[in-house]
Amino acid sequence: TRLLTVTGVQTCALPICLGALVGVALGALAAARGGWVDEGLMRASDIGFAFPALISAIVLTSLYGPGLLQAIVAVGLYNIPVFARVTRSAAHAVWSREYVLAARMAGRGAWRITWDHVLPNIAAVLLVQATIRFAVAILAEAALSYLGLGAQPPAASWGRMLAEAQAQVFQAPWLSLWPGLAIAWVVLGLNLLGDGLRDALDPRLGVRR
Repeated sequence: TRLLTVTGVQTCALPICLGALVGVALGALAAARGGWVDEGLMRASDIGFAFPALISAIVLTSLYGPGLLQAIVAVGLYNIPVFARVTRSAAHAVWSREYVLAARMAGRGAWRITWDHVLPNIAAVLLVQATIRFAVAILAEAALSYLGLGAQPPAASWGRMLAEAQAQVFQAPWLSLWPGLAIAWVVLGLNLLGDGLRDALDPRLGVRR
């Protein structure tokens, strides 16, 4: 528990949840409605990609001051268009399947089909994406804290540890070594977890094996 608190892993889960909830809803809406709704939401996601987490955090901290909440909101907002695009792409593939066409012929509405057929069939893709974005969120939180835009004292953060150890890098290099290694290990572990989940949940890879 102490390790999770120091690393900020629990904190990084909040922007992932925010991005996933909003992004999945928007992506599912775009795939279900199509037309100008789909086009408008995807162009809005393009605008969202133009403001990465670091730029958004700088804007928020200039308005409300540095803090962990601003970092969470910035990283969460950046993840919304990512999940929206992944959801839309995966949902479009499901909408062309025969069982979805049969459900539409039976008179089921778009939202019922989305809830009963689309979301369960793209859950594996979203789970893998969430794992990968979790690793990116840890890097983003560490970078923001390193720049003084994230967690503030007395809250602990690996990025802030690296910033504080920078002045003693030649006298006490281990002060920056261990936080850096911890970030690398966690990010590598999450990326390997994402690859493992993709291999385990993708039936096409199972057939190849």
